[in-house]
Formats: sequence, structure tokens, C-alpha cells
Amino acid sequence: MIDVARLAGVSQQTVSRVVNGSTNVAPEIRERVELAIRQLRYRRNPAARALANGQTMNLGIVSFGLTQYGPSVALSGIADEARSAGYATNLVTLGDVDRTAMKAALDHLAEDAVDGIVVLAPVEAALEAITGLEAGVPLVVFEPGAPEGTTSVATDEVGGAALATRHLLDLGHDTVWQVAGPSGWLGSDARMRGWSDTLAASGRVTNPVISGDWSTRSGYAAGCDIVRNPDITAVFVANDQMALGVVKALSEYGVRVPEDVSVVGFDDVPEARYYRPALTTVRLDFEEVGRLAVDRILHLMRGGHADALPRVLPELVVRRSTAPPSQAPRTSQQHLR
Repeated sequence: MIDVARLAGVSQQTVSRVVNGSTNVAPEIRERVELAIRQLRYRRNPAARALANGQTMNLGIVSFGLTQYGPSVALSGIADEARSAGYATNLVTLGDVDRTAMKAALDHLAEDAVDGIVVLAPVEAALEAITGLEAGVPLVVFEPGAPEGTTSVATDEVGGAALATRHLLDLGHDTVWQVAGPSGWLGSDARMRGWSDTLAASGRVTNPVISGDWSTRSGYAAGCDIVRNPDITAVFVANDQMALGVVKALSEYGVRVPEDVSVVGFDDVPEARYYRPALTTVRLDFEEVGRLAVDRILHLMRGGHADALPRVLPELVVRRSTAPPSQAPRTSQQHLR
């Protein structure tokens, strides 16, 4: 920095203001400093900066379930927002989500001297495992389905499931069945609550859920079950990957979507609009989850209070996989191989 200041004919403090993005520098002075930086190939020294301000400029992330759409997009949002704020990220992925594994992950990040930690593990076991553990630095948790007023970073998954269920009821279906995600996932539980509460509030029958595991394969198996029950005219599927499997199974058995069975997914994956038919689904901005997580970590690092955070709200995206129920019942040929 001294060399840059000498070449540009300015003080070292002026160089510091330029590299830190200060607006309190005359344009012609800024241009001289930036030219000197390019000529000398000056790069900021992260280690020196850490010594100067007491920060490592690294954020830790403890993750689980990154094969799923929501967590993977949220991770991308965290990395992008952290990079914009001048921070690198250190990722620890969990194979098992128990107290021992969680403590080991937090200890590993503490040894790497991160400035803050985001726990991106949206399962009940992660919330239980982290209770009472000391991270030694500010910590933020992603908690899908948390109620309004939460201090966690949260998505309103209950409201999203309610939107999907209400849409199908408003089309005229007597009730709505659900292909649910696996137990233990916060999103599964929240989406089930939104579905069942909406049916109960409307005085409709709540049938047993058809269980899945988030995969397209499990959705296909659920679709085969739906084929065998000609009374089913509307299905809320807890994620878009399973919805793809459901639609595939119905198509193979001659059950038309949406003429015979309406299908709504959840997540709005980029491919959802290209399903056949294009999938009606619930959209959540998981990149915003990442941005909120980093904003909250930085706020806590500056000594801010853990006030309630706004939840990321859902949006219903209506496409071609939903319609009013057909007046003609499905024939036996449609639900038997």
C-alpha cells in the first residue's frame, strides 16, 4: 500500500479509502490510485486485514441435505452474499445429524477461526443437536416452517402448502391428497401442517398421506398408488421432483393430468415449467434465504441483537397441471394395468 501511495502521489490513507470503496475521494485521485494498483499488481492481504480488525473474513457453514433443491440453492445464496461482503466460506457437510457430529462440525470451524456460522441442516435432528452447544461465534440457523416472529432464517412452508391446497379446493375438488416428504425433515412437517390445517378449516376429509423420500422414484411409486384409487382427483406433492414421478406414473397408466387428476408441486425447480404438462407449484426464494442468513450473521458480528426476522414468503405459480375435476369418473381401464 505504501508503494501504491508513493506511485500515485497520495497518502497511504487515501489508498486505503479507495480500496475500501469510500466515496470520499475525488474522481481524478481515485483514477490515479487505481492506475497505480494495476501497474504494481497490488492485492489486499487477507491475513494482514484479519490482524488489523480481529476478523478472519471467513464464515462457516454446517450443511446437510445438499442434494435437495432448497438447501442447495440456499447454499449458493450464502456463498454469493458472503463474497459480496468480502468473506470466504468454509463448508462442513454432515453425514449423520446427531449431537456428536454437530459438535465435531462446530469444533472444526472454531479451529479454523471463522467469524460466524450458518447451520443449513433443515431437519429436526439438527435443531435438537445444536441446542446447548457453544459455537464461540455468532450462529444462525435455517429453520423451514418456523412460525412468525422467529429469530431463525425461515421460509413460510406452512403458508405455501396452504396456497397449494386452497388452489385445488377452489377449483372444485372435494378434497386434496398429499404425497409427503420423509419424516424428520422440517419442510415435510410444515407442508403437512399447511395442507391438513387448510382441509380442516374447509371441513374437508383429510386422508392418510402417501409417503415419499423427496426422490422422483418415490414419486413414481406414489403415482402408482394414486392410479389404484379412482376417487383421487387432486394431489399436493411436497416437492417438484416427486411430482415429476407422480405425473410420469399417471401418464403410463392412462390417467390424464389435469383432466383426471390435478397435481401441484412445491419449490418451483427450474425444470418445472418444462414438465408435461407444465407444473403448477409453490415458489420459495431460497437464494433470499442465503442472503438473509449472511445479513443476520454480519448484524450479530457487529453486536446487533437477534431480533425477529421476516420469513421468506411463498408464491403460487399456476401452470397447466391443475384444472376443475372432471364430471366423468375414471374408467377401470385407466386405473388397471
